[in-house]
Amino acid sequence: MLTNINDKLNKIFDNKKNIKRIFIQEAFGIICEKIVLDNKKIFVLKYYKKQISKNSFNALKAEVDSLHYLRNSGFLLFPNVIFSEDELIILEFIDHENNVVEVNNTNFLDIILAIHQKNSKYYGFSFDSQIGAMKQPNDIMSDWSEFFQKNRIEIVYDAICKVDPLPKELNIKIEKLILQIKNLLPQSPKPSLLHGDLWKGNILFKNNKVVGLIDPGIFFGHNEMELAYLRFFNFADEIFLKRYSSHIALSSEYFLYEPIYQLYYCLLNVYLWSREYIKNTYDILKKIKI
Repeated sequence: MLTNINDKLNKIFDNKKNIKRIFIQEAFGIICEKIVLDNKKIFVLKYYKKQISKNSFNALKAEVDSLHYLRNSGFLLFPNVIFSEDELIILEFIDHENNVVEVNNTNFLDIILAIHQKNSKYYGFSFDSQIGAMKQPNDIMSDWSEFFQKNRIEIVYDAICKVDPLPKELNIKIEKLILQIKNLLPQSPKPSLLHGDLWKGNILFKNNKVVGLIDPGIFFGHNEMELAYLRFFNFADEIFLKRYSSHIALSSEYFLYEPIYQLYYCLLNVYLWSREYIKNTYDILKKIKI
């Protein structure tokens, strides 16, 4: 267990006086704080509340690996890693405003296009990534529908079934969907770099401009999956999709399988956050033609 955070911070920051720690949130066993030094410099501290076992998935390490890759690839809107060890990381603080922004009036389109235009030959990544501290396997595959089935939708569905199964009628529909997914999703869209957890809470704005992206869990996948996530939380509308499609063309069948991608994110919210999302699960499954 991390027994004395203050001593560790003093050592990291060369015994700066009056290090102020401001609690931000605790989620999934990870505490997030803002660190303010006596010279007014600000950082973000994340650490596990309790020591994790050696065989457990380390979401903080996965986040650091994602950030290193993104920064080294020239995506400098992601925070720089100041310090990291197994159960504690310190990140650059990005100054931002906590206000709701109309996405079509910002530079967000250019930013997401730049990320999605970085491509690979295969789906997955060289390490597993995280979403809400949950492990997202990134086994390298050449078939997108197989990757999505085995490494995304089945992972979260199985996790729910082990803890607190969904109503039987939902299980029947989801299992039927999984069996048919190869016929419902494109098998070989161009593998694009994805943020991995791109919702409005992880997009930082200031003066109607995107100034930072946080909490990535990267992998190469279908770019339209990330658009479906943005639309699941009503952050991107059809006007945004048209603007996006003028640069990276969307499939003519996108709206047919959009709810399949949204089902994945909905189930994640059921498992990670609230059973209230079961209602959304009903609504999404009604849209899927199976």
